[in-house]
Amino acid sequence: MSIGNEEIVVVGAPSGLAREDANPADFPSAVKGALEAFLDERYAEVEKIGPPVTRSVQHLRDFILGGGKRIRPLYAWTGFFGARAAGGVGSEDPEAVLRAVSSLELIQACALIHDDIIDASDTRRGNPTVHRAVEARHSKDDLFGDSADYGRNEAILIGDFALIWAEDMWRYSGLSEAALTRAAEPWRGMRTEVIGGQLLDIALEAAANESVEMANNVNRYKTAAYTIERPLHLGAAIAGAPADTIEAFRGYGRDIGIAFQLRDDLLGVFGDEAVTGKPAGDDLREGKRTVLLAAALNRLDATDPVSAARLRDRVGRTSDRDELAELAAIVESSGAIADVEKQIADLTESGLAHLSRAGIDGEVANTLRDLAIRATERRA
Repeated sequence: MSIGNEEIVVVGAPSGLAREDANPADFPSAVKGALEAFLDERYAEVEKIGPPVTRSVQHLRDFILGGGKRIRPLYAWTGFFGARAAGGVGSEDPEAVLRAVSSLELIQACALIHDDIIDASDTRRGNPTVHRAVEARHSKDDLFGDSADYGRNEAILIGDFALIWAEDMWRYSGLSEAALTRAAEPWRGMRTEVIGGQLLDIALEAAANESVEMANNVNRYKTAAYTIERPLHLGAAIAGAPADTIEAFRGYGRDIGIAFQLRDDLLGVFGDEAVTGKPAGDDLREGKRTVLLAAALNRLDATDPVSAARLRDRVGRTSDRDELAELAAIVESSGAIADVEKQIADLTESGLAHLSRAGIDGEVANTLRDLAIRATERRA
């Protein structure tokens, strides 16, 4: 499969992918197929409620099937086959594992839909965000009430559908009761962590908090845990992995996941809109309290207090493109980019070291090494 434009070898294979001669590039398509089949079932279920509900579900379907790199299912899949190779005790149907790990895309959909509402974002993956798409439909149909309010309200409920259906897809995937029991703790923990991380994120924005420690907590719980650490944990738990394998996977996932978010922080200020699908400087517009911003302010306080004051005064308070470009230039002038790049490099090194210390090698280690590089060096 690929992340960005890079090719990655995937361990194991679901569905027709279970054959040794299968093409690993088929993995994202297999996840998409599992999601499509599940959403078809849900569509039939809600059809009896009424056409407005099916229209809402169509927005969710378009959002989930229309894009995404399927990183979370990939890490869970790698965790499953990696743990099985490392002495896991579980024996699960690969088709059931595919359905189970694909449910992570529904949690991702919920998080993104709600995050876009919170951030008042207009685009996602180069397309209108769900609340903006619903808003446009409401306006086009000339319905009663405020279109923006309606778009936001419906999108909240669409995100709720995604969250509850993630539980359904996971629970009724076909995994054995033993596997579901082994994976219950990471499944429970992951959902609490991602919502808790989001709550911490908006609280830090509201308080204009400049703590690097708190920004790193957001990175850990809002992104790293449910993007890499917990998916690996889930896959390993499904396979009945020994404790040392799970510990190594979690250590890798924690470090690489934080590095992944640090790269995202850089892209949120300096990324190419044509590549990322979101306007450059969006994090500055939203007032996100990132490690990058904290590092920039810390440096500027010592070297350029006037620029530090300007950045503090305007971040999160302007949508003007020229002003956002000015703020991005101030961040760049601070030298904070080099600080964040060093953290990314150090975390990538320490993440891979967890695998080496646990004696995880061969195809699993190669896949995780490739994934780490792609995740931390990506452009989108």
